[in-house]
Amino acid sequence: MIVNKTNSKEGLRRAGRLGAAVLVFLLLSASGGSGAQEAFLSLEDAVSEAIRNNALIEEAIEKQRAAIEDRKSATADLLPKLSAEYSYSYIKEEPYVRYDVPGVGATEFPLWGDDRFSWNVSATQPLFTGFALTTRRRISELGVRIAQIEKEQAVMDVTRNTKVSYFNILLAESYVEVADETVRQLEAHVEDARRFYDQELIPKNDLLKSQVALANARQKQVDAGSRLDVAVAALNTILRRDITEKTRVMKVDLKRSAGLELSDLVTYAMSHRPELKHLDAALIQADLGILMAQSNFYPKLYLTGRYEQLGDNPRATNNEFGNAYNTIIGAQAVWPFFEWGKTRAEVNKARYDKKALDAKVEGIRDSIRLEVKNAFEQLLVADKNIGTAQEALDQAEENFRITNLQYQQQVTTSTEVLDARAFLTQAEMNYYSALYGYMIARADLERAVGVKDHELETR
Repeated sequence: MIVNKTNSKEGLRRAGRLGAAVLVFLLLSASGGSGAQEAFLSLEDAVSEAIRNNALIEEAIEKQRAAIEDRKSATADLLPKLSAEYSYSYIKEEPYVRYDVPGVGATEFPLWGDDRFSWNVSATQPLFTGFALTTRRRISELGVRIAQIEKEQAVMDVTRNTKVSYFNILLAESYVEVADETVRQLEAHVEDARRFYDQELIPKNDLLKSQVALANARQKQVDAGSRLDVAVAALNTILRRDITEKTRVMKVDLKRSAGLELSDLVTYAMSHRPELKHLDAALIQADLGILMAQSNFYPKLYLTGRYEQLGDNPRATNNEFGNAYNTIIGAQAVWPFFEWGKTRAEVNKARYDKKALDAKVEGIRDSIRLEVKNAFEQLLVADKNIGTAQEALDQAEENFRITNLQYQQQVTTSTEVLDARAFLTQAEMNYYSALYGYMIARADLERAVGVKDHELETR
């Protein structure tokens, strides 16, 4: 397969160029045993750790929990409500009622004493609310679904960002290797140039050119190390680790996704992108919002029950003027039939919101199609760039080898050697940029299509 061929070429080339460094690495790995292996973070472990610790996913989880509690609240509105009340009043002027008794005249009968204690327990069961309560429950259930979709979207975003940061570390490490190799080869070239200068075989300016080139290479070496530190810090941020932690990552094999068709990817994205799932649920919520607003056109009907006690002692058990307790069962209907067009305005608002959401959905679908198209084209370009960069790297390596041999035999100048090394450095950097650029493009396409980890290449 192409993947194995590319990997084998890279391994042989790197072993040839970085002999000493690879030997040291192998010795360290062998001496470290299993503990050394654990110090390196795999791509799968990095994604799992990011999903476990990332603040974006924690936010989505908390929103999901809030949506579940909102559903419980909406369900509770359908059940009977129980309440209790206790009150005390002091009456300064004793209340009475006056009757005209035949033969006696006007007579006053007391209604109550100075102290009035009362308490009651009541229950209210909604019978009909214009479908408002059942509609709210359905909306809350969709809210739970939307929260779950938002969590899935957060997982996809974190997965993509983790992969990109991971590949950026590998790319930065490759740049460091190239910079180290360049410095080593230019150091050897400067020694050759100094020896030839001492033998008066080359002019001093040739030696100076070599020394200047070495100084520039060392500056680029420092810059490459700094870029690696920044790339590691970026991954640490996603993983919620200390930003200064020396996170090491494992190499990954190149995986090429062959046989992909743009039309299939777009179709897949239209049914799997969490953003579209979110909008589909939001559209249903918008329809329910219209129904909720229309519920105010209907009367509300409630069944009520009440037990009460009234008396002149704190327990409200002593009542010299009437019965101390009573039980009441009844029904209540509430119908605000005129509110200056408020209900109709709310219904119209809900309908306009639904139309606006319809238009938004079409816009999101168009943007997703474009996003998939762009990611697909970037993957194709990156795939072609690997082959081109590999060929250019092979040519640059051979050119440097021949030019360096010619310089050893003094049939060419330092300028040619320095140019050949510069060409080789650029070719190496281009190769690694193409290699990890492909991996990043693949991660972007996976996110654009809405597939899960490692699903793209098996489709």
